[in-house]
Amino acid sequence: MGDESTISPKDRFLTVYGRKPVLEALADDGLRVDKVILADTARGPGAAEIQRAAKAAGVPVQRASAHRVKVLAGNGKQDQGVLADVVAPRMRALSAALADRRPPSRVLLLDGITTPANVGMILRTATAAGLDGVIVPRRGVAALDPLVVKASAGVAFRAPVLRCGSAREAAEMLTEAGYGLYALGASARTTVFDVDLPQRAAFVLGGETAGVGPEVGELVTEWLSIPMPGEAESLNVSAAAAVLSFELVRRAR
Repeated sequence: MGDESTISPKDRFLTVYGRKPVLEALADDGLRVDKVILADTARGPGAAEIQRAAKAAGVPVQRASAHRVKVLAGNGKQDQGVLADVVAPRMRALSAALADRRPPSRVLLLDGITTPANVGMILRTATAAGLDGVIVPRRGVAALDPLVVKASAGVAFRAPVLRCGSAREAAEMLTEAGYGLYALGASARTTVFDVDLPQRAAFVLGGETAGVGPEVGELVTEWLSIPMPGEAESLNVSAAAAVLSFELVRRAR
């Protein structure tokens, strides 16, 4: 758990890359952009437009090699030589959230969800439902990039994202902090509608094909299903997250 003790830049910013996403972030009065990084090779009207927009927003522009921009963006094809670090005010390390005087009572834990669209939609749903946190590990889950931001309709910037190294690490920390750990699985007898929940509960959402992995599965308190009387075996993980999130809203009311 060594990487939990230091605050990574990835626990403070969402990085967007590409000319259009960077210009949109700079133009959004509701967002605070920490910095723009422009490749040395970026020239011409596109680069000039970004520099003008950054100046108007009071955001510093740093120059870096094209290779460095690619490394920072984590995407070799679509960065177009520019990225921006956008401050995510509700994003923080899971360790910090658990150390709070009032730690979150209901959180989702993403385990092996690699499709950016699913991660984005889960962030949007959980934020709309007022959940206390969505744990997005740095490893094994889709990176928080422009595809996730787009799928979340921009909500990802303001979502209560909690970061840690891996889903297993999160499960261990949650268990040690006294959380019940519940995982969604199609064959479980107990359903999300009739389970008795403790004061603090974390809900594990597994990957698109493999579901919840064995490393996390062995720490699960109880498995839960979503009853499906119709002729389908399963729901997309983001749809399952929506059912669960709004069942928690119903209970809170």
